[in-house]
Amino acid sequence: LRTDLVAYCTSIVLVQKAGARLIDSSISEDFRRLPPNLMVTLKWKERNDAQRVAGVLGECKALAHLDLSGNCIGDEGVGVMAFVLRGCTALAQLDLSCNRTGDKGAGLLAEVLGECKALAHLDLRANTIGPAGAGVLATVLGGCKALAHLDLARNEIGAAGAGRLAGVLGEFKALTHLDLDGNKISAEGAGCLAGVLGECRVLAHLDLNRNEIGAKGAGRLAGVLGECKALTHLCLSGNRIGDEGVGALAGVLGGCTALAHLILSANMMSDEGAGSLAGALAECKALAQLDLSNNRIGPAGAGALAGVLGECKALTHLYLSKNRTGAAGAVNLAGVLGGCKALTHCCLGLNDIGAEGAGVLASVLGECKALTRLDLSNNKIGDEGASALAGALRECTALASLSLSGNDIEAAGAGRLAEVLGECKALAHLDLGNNKIRDEGAGMLASALGECTALAGLYVAGNEIGAEGAGSLARALGECKALTHLDVSWNKQVGAAGAGMLAGVLGECKALAHLYLGVNRIGDEGVGALASVLGVPGVD
Repeated sequence: LRTDLVAYCTSIVLVQKAGARLIDSSISEDFRRLPPNLMVTLKWKERNDAQRVAGVLGECKALAHLDLSGNCIGDEGVGVMAFVLRGCTALAQLDLSCNRTGDKGAGLLAEVLGECKALAHLDLRANTIGPAGAGVLATVLGGCKALAHLDLARNEIGAAGAGRLAGVLGEFKALTHLDLDGNKISAEGAGCLAGVLGECRVLAHLDLNRNEIGAKGAGRLAGVLGECKALTHLCLSGNRIGDEGVGALAGVLGGCTALAHLILSANMMSDEGAGSLAGALAECKALAQLDLSNNRIGPAGAGALAGVLGECKALTHLYLSKNRTGAAGAVNLAGVLGGCKALTHCCLGLNDIGAEGAGVLASVLGECKALTRLDLSNNKIGDEGASALAGALRECTALASLSLSGNDIEAAGAGRLAEVLGECKALAHLDLGNNKIRDEGAGMLASALGECTALAGLYVAGNEIGAEGAGSLARALGECKALTHLDVSWNKQVGAAGAGMLAGVLGECKALAHLYLGVNRIGDEGVGALASVLGVPGVD
């Protein structure tokens, strides 16, 4: 902090080491010299350090960004910090998330927030603030005219707290981001918010995930969403709104012309709801992300969605994992995926599409030139489905991540994939976990690894691989110049011999940062072999 280089900094991060003081009063003078608009991040381990930190922060009059997240300072620590924040007149961003702060701390903070005229970003997520704390904050936040980002996710404000906040939301003329995820505001709280959302003219991001609002709450929100012309992100996952709630939302989504991200996962939506939604999606010309995962959508619902997805020209992310589309639904979707030219992420895991569905999808993958991530995990595609996909991977020139875990793939399927891996120049992550490729399949994959120049992560956990397969992988690791993650955990049969062979090549794996060997019965002998190379220069 005493060097002239500090004048050129935009961010400083100070992390306390065990047994050391994070900040000493002797550097108060240095804090006076810090440049304007600096972002300061402080992480410490001792609770009594809050007092010491506060003592020097008071000297930093030009402080614009302060991150104290994850320090568990509690109500007392927040009170200490609040006292010095009065002098930080330039403070624009304050992050006190993950600090075990409750209603008392929220009250102490509220006493000074009204004086922070430049405050634009306030993050209090993952604390224990209840209705009372939310109410006290609401009384002063209305005076923070610059406030654009308010995050109270994962607190305990409930319907009463949501109501108190709703009472002042209309005063937040600059508010663009409101996150109340995981607060159990219920339908009552959603109704309170709905009453004022129409006044939030610039609100772009609304996150009410996991709030138990149900169909009734969704209906109340639907009544005003058409007025939210700036809304780009609507997140309502985990609310059990059902087909009725989805239907209510679908009736107004056409008016949300700026909507780019729609998150409705885990909402007990069936084919009926998917059909209602499909009718509205055609009008959402800006839609880039659609997340309907973890619902009950079957073949008919997938067909209804397929009928309009081709019109969503901006769509880049499609999440339909953990539904009930089956092979028939995969067939329906395959008919339009080729037309989604902007699609980069397609997740259809846990849909029981089988080999038939995988084969049909494989036939159109070559048309998805922008596709970078494909997740077909837990679909029982077997060797037949894996072989069909392998034939299409050559044409997926942008594909960077492929997940085929939990698919009953054996050595034959692994072999077919291995044949084309060298041609997948962009492939960085391959997940074949929880299949049955065994030693033979591991050997075939290993023979192809040297040609996978971009491969950074290989996941073959739970594949009944023994010492022989581990040895094959070990011999190939030295050629995997980009490999940073190797997961061979839960194979149970790698044993001490396999661990020894892996240990023997670790010195050659200059990029390898993560090696997972859990549940492999390597015993003391295997641990000893690994221990002998840990600490050797170059083995990190």
